[in-house]
Amino acid sequence: MKKIIPPYIRVLVIFFSIFGAMEYFIDSGDHPAFVKYPMVLGFLFVLLFLLIAIEITLKAVNTVTYQLLSDEEKARLAQEDELSLKEKSWYKNLMQSLTKTVPIEDEKQLLMDHDYDGIKELDNNLPPWWVYLFYACIVFSVVYLVRYEIMGAPDQEAELKSEMAQAKIEVAEYMKTAPDLMDEKTVTELTDPADLTSGKAIFDTNCVACHRADGGGTIGPNLTDEQWILGGGIKNLFHTITNGGRDGKGMIAWKGTLKPKEIQAVASYIISLKGSNPKDPKAPEGDVWVDENPK
Repeated sequence: MKKIIPPYIRVLVIFFSIFGAMEYFIDSGDHPAFVKYPMVLGFLFVLLFLLIAIEITLKAVNTVTYQLLSDEEKARLAQEDELSLKEKSWYKNLMQSLTKTVPIEDEKQLLMDHDYDGIKELDNNLPPWWVYLFYACIVFSVVYLVRYEIMGAPDQEAELKSEMAQAKIEVAEYMKTAPDLMDEKTVTELTDPADLTSGKAIFDTNCVACHRADGGGTIGPNLTDEQWILGGGIKNLFHTITNGGRDGKGMIAWKGTLKPKEIQAVASYIISLKGSNPKDPKAPEGDVWVDENPK
């Protein structure tokens, strides 16, 4: 195998195999591993140096070993090399069939009468691989012409528009059920006891300081009556909790602290407090809110 594969090919194959394995197994994000981690780059330089040094050492050892062989052993190795070259004849035959090259000793037959300052021209035929590729391009152009110009198949621009439209539909469908991509347009009220219990836990952790544990209100408004400063209902509550209340004196925005799914849960819990009549509630604020699109 070493006689068939040249040393420089062997070095490159080993080097890039290890390089590819490191890039695959080392998690370096969007950057190559040798860019993000300088130690990897240093290791690759050392590896390349060692591979070259090993090849040089092996070549030197083989040369010395060959010189120490007897004439009979050298003759045997020469015979093995000749057999190896014959085994490679299939490659030569393949290249000959693809290129139809003329041996150098027969090039005189191809010389043309042209002579430009001593430079002569050979009348070589086009290589078969080039001719076959040219015919394939002709066939492809005919198929392309019929498909897109005659039969009216969608071109790249039409395909892009169609795929973009389909992608928008799929994204919209995904956002309906993706909790972390939920917004005030897609949010829905939760009524399951488990969801409301989760919302209560979030409320007790983050909201009782301003709204009291029973929702009756202290600094913040009463959350149990029918009047709302910024509108009631799941969508308005989701928007208010996410983006905050009135500028300068309202509630802070919780979008940096709570996930959309958590905001949905706490908003649903707040809605469930309506009519709970807590003791000594804060006076109503805002306007009576009526859902114009009840389910």
